[in-house]
Amino acid sequence: MRHGISGRKLNRKSSHRSALLKNLSKSLILNEQIKTTLPKAKDLRPFVEKILTFGKKQTLHSRRKVFSLLRDNTLVTKVFDVLAKRYTKRNGGYVRVMKSGYRSGDSAPMAIIELVDRDIDAKGKVDKIRLQESENKSETNKAKEQDKSADSLTKKENAQPVPQKTGDVKMQSSSENVAKSDKKEEKPTK
Repeated sequence: MRHGISGRKLNRKSSHRSALLKNLSKSLILNEQIKTTLPKAKDLRPFVEKILTFGKKQTLHSRRKVFSLLRDNTLVTKVFDVLAKRYTKRNGGYVRVMKSGYRSGDSAPMAIIELVDRDIDAKGKVDKIRLQESENKSETNKAKEQDKSADSLTKKENAQPVPQKTGDVKMQSSSENVAKSDKKEEKPTK
């Protein structure tokens, strides 16, 4: 008998299931809206609501507890600074699950899970910032490469020829000696 055992197994072992819920909760707190299957969304709701309830307590213990679940300081600060202030007057019910049809591949029921009173601009904000930073890095790298190539060209143009020493005369004489030795080799031998 399964008396008092809540939650679904989701066809995973317990460690895999807890990792799945932690990853989904990270994505939900970061983007404030995600799309997943309906059973995962239904299991995720109490998990995230407990995290947000810890965030409203504003104690060191609750901060450490949230960090043990999320393992990301930026998300912990968002929970305690942004989301806790947003939900100060709300006694639970921070997360909403809405059905969104069926997946085309395997007809799994899909759902959109989102934070109530969410920030619409939060979805994909981190990815946009990361994309802009990578574009800026690539532009600066291209500019550095162009500067290096321009510097190498100016160095070549500004380079002065090395004054030739008297050793060049010796080189001419040695080349004449080589030419004379070639003439000796041209003579037929008996």
